[in-house]
Amino acid sequence: MSNVYFITGASSGFGAALAHAVLRRGDCAVLTARRAGALQAIAAEYGERALAVPLDVTDARQRAQAIEQALEHFGRIDVLANIAGRGSLGAAEEFSPEQLRAQMEVNFFAAAELTRDLLPTFRAQRSGTIVQLTSIGGSYSAGGFSAYCASKFALEGWSEALRDEVAPLGMKVILVEPGAFRTEFAGDTNMRPDQRIEAYRPLIAPVEAYLYDGSGSQPGDPARAADVMIAAIESASPPLRLVLGADAFAAWDGKIAAVSAELAAWRDRGSATAFPDSETKPIAGL
Repeated sequence: MSNVYFITGASSGFGAALAHAVLRRGDCAVLTARRAGALQAIAAEYGERALAVPLDVTDARQRAQAIEQALEHFGRIDVLANIAGRGSLGAAEEFSPEQLRAQMEVNFFAAAELTRDLLPTFRAQRSGTIVQLTSIGGSYSAGGFSAYCASKFALEGWSEALRDEVAPLGMKVILVEPGAFRTEFAGDTNMRPDQRIEAYRPLIAPVEAYLYDGSGSQPGDPARAADVMIAAIESASPPLRLVLGADAFAAWDGKIAAVSAELAAWRDRGSATAFPDSETKPIAGL
């Protein structure tokens, strides 16, 4: 039996790549995004197996309507792929409070709320896979990406706990952490800060050059990434974190080494902070 995918951000990038991949395999897909024209162009290739639904993921009413349309058309949803999101680049001090909240709204709250909207359906089915597209920036942060990484860290922490909660109910959670891929991440949707503070330019300018000048020549192929995502979704034991790209693995390796060294350097002093007569127990759930 084919799977029914509900894909946000399906008009471009990873979302479009995943949509084409699952539909070419014979699966069904609900394609959602703000750009209705791009969705219709994809859906037109696959007939009744593709349903295009315009959706602003930050709008609660539209989320509910999209799920209702999906269930009316296909009768079930097997995979939720939260792909929609946007990037940002700038020093922490340069973004306005409104920009920080907007970043969290689309990258964290929208994905979390759409997941919550679908959990009753998955609980009734006793099955369902939740795919959260985060980033290597969901586990590794660096100067210039504070706002973006904050939103992805939040989604990762929330989803890791969710994995424990829904596993006994037959559901799976996968965090997808790509490195640099040829998507629209560095394009017009990438949020620039409201102000520029010259004191930060020596750090931020090289990062801007890497991101914006390299747009269109990133090593990662979204189509190949989509194939690996599908393999993880269909695996009997999918990973919690699916890292994509040699650059992403290198970043993870560097972080693990740095964190391990720091933990070792401060372990003795950090551990010797309990009351002398207390008993140390594992932290609940960890």
